[in-house]
Amino acid sequence: MKKVMVMALAAAALVSCGNAPQKKAAAEAEDPNTIVLFDGTSLDGWRGYNKDHVPARWVIEDGALRFKGSGGGEAQTEEGGDIIFDQKFKNFELSFEWKVAKGSNSGVFYLAQEIEGQPIYISAPEFQILDNINHIDANMGKDGNRQSASLYDMIPAKPQNAKAIGEWNTSKIIVYKGTVVHQQNGENVLEYHLWTPQWTEMLQKSKFSQEAWPLAFELLNNCGGENHEGYIGFQDHGDDVWFRNIKVKVLE
Repeated sequence: MKKVMVMALAAAALVSCGNAPQKKAAAEAEDPNTIVLFDGTSLDGWRGYNKDHVPARWVIEDGALRFKGSGGGEAQTEEGGDIIFDQKFKNFELSFEWKVAKGSNSGVFYLAQEIEGQPIYISAPEFQILDNINHIDANMGKDGNRQSASLYDMIPAKPQNAKAIGEWNTSKIIVYKGTVVHQQNGENVLEYHLWTPQWTEMLQKSKFSQEAWPLAFELLNNCGGENHEGYIGFQDHGDDVWFRNIKVKVLE
């Protein structure tokens, strides 16, 4: 009798353990603070930056959001261009996966404003997406601050732990009351603080300095505008890039 009871309890424990991940996943899916920006099947909620539609080179492929490279660099062809999710976020945790083809360059923007006639990066910090081995940008800037997961042209991602071309990387961008953290493949790789003297100093040492680009300096120095909120965007840099599992958790 005791043996039967022990076996029954063991079986129940196995069933319980087997269901635990499913229950956790269901709980996460029902989290009212989490918004799925891209579920692998639809581009609902997305549009081109300063456009009312999704440019044709952004396609859904095998459950991923792909930009089909034009080879034109930042030429921003008529069928291409950066895209944004049509909702502004203030305090949030953005999670996503990405991979690149050989020699590819892209980026993820946050707290972006839409400004007619100006590129998205004039107002938005950029989480760099890059093939660190084959793209020339990896050796430009200072101390690797244009490599993958870096705050583009300002802070290098350390450790630099990007995976090889064709492999999926996991990333997060956390923005909370001015503190920003970039994560890549499970590690925090940089942290900085918006709207501080240190932020202004970093801008002055970058390509967005007041002398080099006055409008960009003004907009980035007050990143997110009056309400400190903005759009999330993905970059057309003319190269093949893939994104998937794009979610935002809104932080109180």
